[in-house]
Amino acid sequence: MEPTSSRRRTVPGAQAVARAAALLRLVTAAGSGATLQSLARDAGLSRSTAHRLLSALRAEGLVDQDEQTARWMPGPELYLMGTVAAARYDITELARDIVRSLAVKTEESAFLSVRRADETVCLLREEGSFPIRSFVLSEGVRFPLGVASAGLAILAFLPDHDVDAYLDRHPELGERWGHAHDPVPLRARLRETKARGYAVNPGLIVSGSWGMGAAVFDREGRPEWALSLTGVEFRFGPDRLPQLGRTLLAHAHQLSSRIAGARR
Repeated sequence: MEPTSSRRRTVPGAQAVARAAALLRLVTAAGSGATLQSLARDAGLSRSTAHRLLSALRAEGLVDQDEQTARWMPGPELYLMGTVAAARYDITELARDIVRSLAVKTEESAFLSVRRADETVCLLREEGSFPIRSFVLSEGVRFPLGVASAGLAILAFLPDHDVDAYLDRHPELGERWGHAHDPVPLRARLRETKARGYAVNPGLIVSGSWGMGAAVFDREGRPEWALSLTGVEFRFGPDRLPQLGRTLLAHAHQLSSRIAGARR
């Protein structure tokens, strides 16, 4: 099959679509809205190009701009499209009580994330009862595969050739996220994750904030989602980590079974 990048270059208008899509992803991930400057920077565009594309998206109702702050936010058309797409792709209603149970039993913040191409996107967050919390992850936040614990768990259970292709596409991981995400140490963590069954992120995104993740599989055995936990470092010590891992894996298995049964 012809590489995606090659196909994009041969389709008229594909570059503009890709740039607009990148801006949409950044806007939806921003939560409380994003400035033009930050959107242009993160999308690798000039301010004028970013503004032109955002204005076109606003005319179609896909983004909106706050009159007081000038921040860009998701538009009403995205909501309408999302409600239609949810019938096919959304598993949050299947997962909500499982994520809540995970938060209750561990007392840590619990999450459901979905794989979207080379990233994970957080869909659900449930707070645990422990009063000190980590706020690295919330609904709509995206991370590359292999960075947060959810993406590490998903990447670990992909076929080897998919992992190789992913790392070839993203040589910037180490530079952007730290040397622990260079290919050699990242591959070592992937092997550990696969052998253990769940991923551990020992404060690699934010110092002192630990995470754990377990892959959730579709009917064909593909890791398409993940459950994860985050909390402060001392809550993830060696005396407690195995217990948390068993609880996390049990909930992930329960959700995988529920997804398989619901989509027969």
